[in-house]
Amino acid sequence: MSTDQAPTRRPYRSPRRQQQAAETRAAVVEAATRLFGERGWAATGMRDVAREAGVSVETVYAGFRTKADLLMAALDVAVVGDAAPVPLEERPQFAGLAQGTRTDRARAAAVLAADIHLRTLGVNLALREAAASDPTLDGLMRQREEGRRHNVATAAALVAGREVSPEVVDGLWVVVDVGPYRLLTDLRGWSHEQYVAWLADSILRLLADPEEA
Repeated sequence: MSTDQAPTRRPYRSPRRQQQAAETRAAVVEAATRLFGERGWAATGMRDVAREAGVSVETVYAGFRTKADLLMAALDVAVVGDAAPVPLEERPQFAGLAQGTRTDRARAAAVLAADIHLRTLGVNLALREAAASDPTLDGLMRQREEGRRHNVATAAALVAGREVSPEVVDGLWVVVDVGPYRLLTDLRGWSHEQYVAWLADSILRLLADPEEA
């Protein structure tokens, strides 16, 4: 009996097809981000997203099993601004929080937060709307908030140049939330720059070292 084995065939992956798939996914996520932001959770359906992206609804479901998966993917992309699989903490903008004077670092943190809010406001509101009636999405939102608090703690240490107490991190976590951004820019009419200046000052105040007073 022969012991020879047929060579294992590696699946062929067409770079062109991979690029087309990535472009289709990006179009779907972009359409979802726009519609969730404009219409909210309840008024946005998978067929609406398919129509907006110019693809079939089957294509949308092939990439995202559920509407919840699509919403979370849209939020992930909106946070960092692109579809590259690079976490926020590994982005150059995040590393830049350790450069310059403390005032410079606080402003860089405020600019980073404001830019994220500008991209994610609508999708975040859609998630909070959905989480109010969907236990699964409520759990996902809580997980995201834990992750956001971790990012805030890491950023705070970079800006302060030292470890920051949990109480101060909690305060920053609240101040840097999208909620105050919406209240000040949407309801009070503040400009983006006004918000950045206010947030930078708030960060500096919260990170003030008692020993330096």
